[in-house]
Amino acid sequence: MTLFQGTLVDTQEHHGMLRENVAKLAGSFGRSYFQEAVKANRKPTELWDALAEGGFLGVHVSEEFGGGGGGLADYNVIVEEVAAQGCPILSLVIGSICAPIIQQHASEEIKREWLPGLADGSKRLAFAITEPDAGTNTHKVTTTARRVGDGWRISGTKYWTSAVDESEAIVVVARGTEKDDRGRGKLSLFIVPSDAPGLSRTPIETALQVPETQFTLFFDDVEVPANAIIGQEGQGMRHLFAGLNPERVCAAAINNGIARYALQKAAQYATDRKVWDVPIGAHQGVSHPLAKAYAAVQQARLMTARAAELYDQGSPEAGEAANMAKFAAADASLEALDQAIQTHGGNGMALEYGLADLWFIARLHKTAPVSREMILNFLAQHSLGLPKSY
Repeated sequence: MTLFQGTLVDTQEHHGMLRENVAKLAGSFGRSYFQEAVKANRKPTELWDALAEGGFLGVHVSEEFGGGGGGLADYNVIVEEVAAQGCPILSLVIGSICAPIIQQHASEEIKREWLPGLADGSKRLAFAITEPDAGTNTHKVTTTARRVGDGWRISGTKYWTSAVDESEAIVVVARGTEKDDRGRGKLSLFIVPSDAPGLSRTPIETALQVPETQFTLFFDDVEVPANAIIGQEGQGMRHLFAGLNPERVCAAAINNGIARYALQKAAQYATDRKVWDVPIGAHQGVSHPLAKAYAAVQQARLMTARAAELYDQGSPEAGEAANMAKFAAADASLEALDQAIQTHGGNGMALEYGLADLWFIARLHKTAPVSREMILNFLAQHSLGLPKSY
């Protein structure tokens, strides 16, 4: 049984072939490979390298820097297809943040240093924005970059920073000493080597069944040179949105892929499993919840594909669409996963069926990279014209 192979959500002619190729590659590894990597506390290096060799990691990077010359619409297909094979790789979401920020705003020197490696998988970047006391309010970050001689010194704390142990450097969001007209420190972005003197890290224990480790980072007067800054000093908030909207799209893509995997498994199980001589899928108590979940997943996929397309077009509506896509995909994937687990009965809790251990990664995206409450705040204010509520 093969589901979700139609062209409903494809926004470009080549997306069907792209899906097929990525699905074939990632499917050759599959859910059990990913589970075993997580259980053994090792990285899925073989899958990452295969995606790199196939040219899939850099489809959204320009050809000038060794990428595929496509855009977020292509990358959305890849992230979703890999997750749909039971391999939700959070590092692919990080790739959707850092590469666009660098490509759109960094110096030529930084572009040439980082983009080819990001495109071919030979280099990795982590992304550090979240802080213990700032939460969603990025303007309240306290990590500070102050000028010292020809460079900068960065001090502060970040947490929930993924995959630092797999990355050569970290894109760090820090405020300067100069204030804006509202008394807030102006933000800038810096590339900081992961092994920089004065930078230490502590792993965060989580319920996430993924290979990426989450870290709390401590910056104790970490020195970086003048050319470590991305873009213009004090313009970090504007630069960030080159990466934050793609992050929302790719978080949605992860969840859409998880939902597809779950419904595929559930539909097959409901067809094969017989109780009292008929498949359990013949009963509306089983089939209707799955059909309802399928409709919601397809709607979320449509919104995600459209958000990616709008981003590639430079549309001002891309932000609204990206937020709605992440909101819809988080809810739809949890419904699909819950119904798939229920369809399997007790087997839904058995790890060999590959469903229950997807729960927390799907649930993560109701909270991150932006909470559902902040998405609703955004839509209420900017889409509906309601008074600001926060």
